[in-house]
Amino acid sequence: MEKPLCTLVADCVEVEALLAEHMPQDAASIAAGGALFWVGMEYRYMPPIAKLLSIVDSGALGTLHMVHVREHRFPFLQKVENWNRFQKNTGGTLVEKCCHFWDLMRRVVGSGAEAKRVFASGGMDVNHKEERYDGQAPDIVDNAFVIVEFEGGVRACLDLCMFAEDRQHEEVSVVGSAGKVHAEAPCCVVTHHTPSQRAAGTAASNSRVPPAQGVYEANTVVEVTSVDGALLEVRGRVGGFLPKCR
Repeated sequence: MEKPLCTLVADCVEVEALLAEHMPQDAASIAAGGALFWVGMEYRYMPPIAKLLSIVDSGALGTLHMVHVREHRFPFLQKVENWNRFQKNTGGTLVEKCCHFWDLMRRVVGSGAEAKRVFASGGMDVNHKEERYDGQAPDIVDNAFVIVEFEGGVRACLDLCMFAEDRQHEEVSVVGSAGKVHAEAPCCVVTHHTPSQRAAGTAASNSRVPPAQGVYEANTVVEVTSVDGALLEVRGRVGGFLPKCR
């Protein structure tokens, strides 16, 4: 199923009822050959993000405190009948486009991933302002800042701008008590840093002087992940989004 599943809660409830009647999703039914109904949150499986998640899951970052997602890119592409220009069709940019990022935040946080408070500011400041479709002006935001506070105590932030760059550039950072991991796509670079005191196994303190030159590099691992060549070929044929690195 394309994301988002639906734009109204009532429609989601209807889909769940139809699934229960026609396509049971319990483990036994699926194991017996039944179909798996899945909303394709493929960002979880992009190589740099998958690597980031493996580091988070390993516990190497200690207690999680902060998640940051940044996407700076080109404007929305034109779609069939311009459906992506109107909130009534998509739920708006922060639903239709950014549900990937809310999913990633919840996946990273894990236990305690229910949102407690949300602060957001956005607008349609550059893109689509002169467009008209059957006399109607688009009403989707093209930039926003969003902060989410989760029940488990983790804070997350989204920085979205859809007129910043002539490319699609995304970054995900996760910071814990014992370190930080940062992933970039589509360049497929993952950086894992452990602050010097954590690397030495000592508690944090309030230092009076900056760390010495070279300390950051000594406690940092940079990895370039890869994408299977066959997947890259498929991407070229169907026009889907996959990181372009090898």
